Amino acid sequence: MALLYNIVPNMIHPNFVYLGVFIQFVGGISYLVDTVKGNIQPNRVSWFLFTMAPALAFFAQLQQGVGPEIWATFIVGFVPFLILIATFVNKKAIWKLKKLDYICGALSLLGLILWGVTRVGNIAIIFAILADGLACVPTLVKSWYKPESESDSVFLLGTMNSAIGLLVITNWHFENYAFSTYMFLANLTLAGVIRFRIGKRFA
Repeated sequence: MALLYNIVPNMIHPNFVYLGVFIQFVGGISYLVDTVKGNIQPNRVSWFLFTMAPALAFFAQLQQGVGPEIWATFIVGFVPFLILIATFVNKKAIWKLKKLDYICGALSLLGLILWGVTRVGNIAIIFAILADGLACVPTLVKSWYKPESESDSVFLLGTMNSAIGLLVITNWHFENYAFSTYMFLANLTLAGVIRFRIGKRFA
């Protein structure tokens, strides 16, 4: 990463991170509206953990003095918090939880607990990535088999937000790029599976 930055020393101005935050928020509002209307059925386990894991990463980055890109992490926790609340507004927005959801949820929470034990910044970020990754599994599986129960808006714009979060980095240390890199890949995967109905194509 440091070598990459030496090759491309000036990417985009750090203030662009606020554009990314806005883009993520717009995607979240679109997803939230669909949830309230009952057009989609978010997995509550995933969205609860989508709230918790970025919050962990945000406070870990805050502790280590990360720059403006920290707000790209903040928004990916705040938007899921709003969506989680929205699932309680419309009963049609409830997705029936299965065994896999609870297993992934429990393992993800274990990652958060381990962070609480270590209290070490970079280790916290690693656990946040693992926790969020496990939280993605139930939604990824649901999107694979039932893409019509999801909307790709929040994930597609989340990909853009994460990309901007990476482009504004001026100090390529682990705590600056790790979570944004993970979020870029996770959002891109979920958006692609939903948008192109990949599971249906294989079926």
